[in-house]
Amino acid sequence: MPGITLLEWRTSDLSRATMEYVRNRGTFASVSEGSADLVMTVTARLAMIARGPYVYHVRLQTNMGTTTGSIKTYDVERSATGSSVRWVTASDRDPIEAALQLALEDLLTSIESDRSLYLVKEPVGGDKS
Repeated sequence: MPGITLLEWRTSDLSRATMEYVRNRGTFASVSEGSADLVMTVTARLAMIARGPYVYHVRLQTNMGTTTGSIKTYDVERSATGSSVRWVTASDRDPIEAALQLALEDLLTSIESDRSLYLVKEPVGGDKS
């Protein structure tokens, strides 16, 4: 749209918000950016529609797996409505964060419902003689 400044969504903001949400949610025993037994890879897309009030769409495509393979993929999309006037990119922040939080809630709810897929099975020990 002519005259609209760039829609900015920094990767560092997305990464920080996602890690913080996942840690606070408590779905996993621990959360880190390092290597782990279970790996969650998230690809995010942001779109904005400028008809009437601005509407921000966040889509998260997520793969859950191990370092050697995929276990399950998820695809969630949520939206949030912003103001009808967009003066600066700072006005994008609240609706983008709202849409991201809604998408993360849907994502983690789906992962939690699939809990049995991600449980680590302990090896059977001992000698049966």
